[in-house]
Amino acid sequence: MIKAIFAIPAAGIGFFFSAWVLMIFAGILSGDLGTKPISYTTSLLATIALWLVTAPVIGAIARSQRIPFVVRSSARWKTVTGEARVEP
Repeated sequence: MIKAIFAIPAAGIGFFFSAWVLMIFAGILSGDLGTKPISYTTSLLATIALWLVTAPVIGAIARSQRIPFVVRSSARWKTVTGEARVEP
């Protein structure tokens, strides 16, 4: 429960930091790529676009790791959690 309280502020800090890092690296690579350095506002827009694209994928992966699934073994049904699952 406590982790959930700090998750949103941490995501906000991560978002602004990611935008800043993108702006810095775009400025460093602009000479090699032949482009202009991007502003922080443009970096914010690019970062939110990347986050919106990757968030559903990350959520789906996280959800698939949590949900127990049912397997039939030895003519019995049993629930196997993600921790007990052994990948082949």
